[in-house]
Amino acid sequence: MKAFLMHRERDFDPEGAMPWNERSLAQDLELDTLLGAMAGDDEYLLEVVRKAVLSGLYNNVDVILYRQAAMNDCLKNPAVVRGLYDLMVDVLTVTKKHWWGISSHYPSSMLYSSIALLESSLETFRMLRAVAEEQAGNFESEAFTALFAMLRKELGEDYLGTVQHHLAGLKFRKGVMLSAELGEYNEGTNYVLRQPSGKGVNWLQRMLGKGPRVYNFRLADRDTAGPRILSDMQHRATSRVAIALARSGDHVLSFFRMLRMELAFYVGCLNLYDRLASKGERVCFPLPVPAGERKHRFSGLYDVSLSLRLEGKVVSNTGDTEGKNLWVITGANQGGKSSFLRSIGLAQLMMQCGMFVCADSLEAEICPSLSTHYKREEDVSMKSGKFDEEIARMSEIVDHLVPNSMVLFNESFAATNEREGSEIAGQIVRALLERRMKVFYVTHLFEFAHAFFDEKREDCIFWRAERKPDGTRTFRMLEGEPLETSYGEDLYRQIFDARPHFERGQSESVKSPVAT
Repeated sequence: MKAFLMHRERDFDPEGAMPWNERSLAQDLELDTLLGAMAGDDEYLLEVVRKAVLSGLYNNVDVILYRQAAMNDCLKNPAVVRGLYDLMVDVLTVTKKHWWGISSHYPSSMLYSSIALLESSLETFRMLRAVAEEQAGNFESEAFTALFAMLRKELGEDYLGTVQHHLAGLKFRKGVMLSAELGEYNEGTNYVLRQPSGKGVNWLQRMLGKGPRVYNFRLADRDTAGPRILSDMQHRATSRVAIALARSGDHVLSFFRMLRMELAFYVGCLNLYDRLASKGERVCFPLPVPAGERKHRFSGLYDVSLSLRLEGKVVSNTGDTEGKNLWVITGANQGGKSSFLRSIGLAQLMMQCGMFVCADSLEAEICPSLSTHYKREEDVSMKSGKFDEEIARMSEIVDHLVPNSMVLFNESFAATNEREGSEIAGQIVRALLERRMKVFYVTHLFEFAHAFFDEKREDCIFWRAERKPDGTRTFRMLEGEPLETSYGEDLYRQIFDARPHFERGQSESVKSPVAT
């Protein structure tokens, strides 16, 4: 029995490969905020959604669409999906306390523990089948349709009744029938458990002596070794049955665990959807395209991590590009550039793991890896300078890149002067473009940005954080030429409510570094 809710032909692998830069992605994209909204206070949910989201970078288009269809069913039937998940949680919580499985050293303990587990599982199977019969018509995805069809086919009442009958017989309420042979030194060997034939001798036959001839013996009252020997004979005869039942119990539990795990991903998505819906935020199912097609179209795209931290709605952005390898984003300080970059990265992760994304629409190519190169605080241990640390991280990223990877830069190489930083950034970006990488670069390095703008490359696009004439930031990204100023004076006036003494009478457009 297999659930197949996350993959068409295999189970979700919780021990599968994870991105090498998992910690950097979590830090730079504020992934903990997203995962926390999906999991709430449930540590199990948190671990499952973390692995599902990050390992999504290895999914292809077919897997993404397969999960999207299942997720759409979940959004239409949230109570059913949550009910199935809660059922699995309850069953596994109870069995965890009493199940020893094949690890038990005593066949009798293994046998009776397995019988108890399988008998309780019969009721769970009946509940699963009932859900499948009642709700199959409300689900359309291949994943849930196949799951419900399997439950109806394999868990019919005839089959469950037969299992229940055999389990009752294995309790040996009338004793154990076994056979054995005499081996070397007259020791017992080849113990085999036998099934009694017929209904046995009734009470009238026993009284009239009409039953088959049998031989019996009685243990002496003071015989302490006899019961131990008989118990050992019974253990030998029932050991194979006990092992077989224990394996059946492990198989049943494996199905319950996998069903719980795969449902956990969808329950986490439902939790996130509820959080966003309560704020009136929009979501959509994106259209993934194969890697290398260089499509990136979106409308109403917003930073989900920022939205989850704020009470109100956040500003969204719209873009329609095709054939672009490089996005250069410049503009006013605190104009929303970092939030926009984060929305790009989060949407990519959410799309590739099969979730909805936080936008009105999104069409984007999948990427085999996602890397972030964000500015870091000064190294308090003073083992290396800030610029050295940036170069070291960039080298590590390059070691793991493959064609069509996505790289997000946020104020990279700003720890040195404008000319040197622009030169280094330009060389690195050109090398990445030559190797077919997709690059988003938020920067205040004017020389770097304008060098690419002057080249008028067809595979580059330039966006700016919008600023109104009065200095108001709209937090929207608009296509436009890089500016030499980032309007740092606006922030000074906002904070101190006055222009500095040494700048009075100067132009409003003061050259200053961009900070987002």
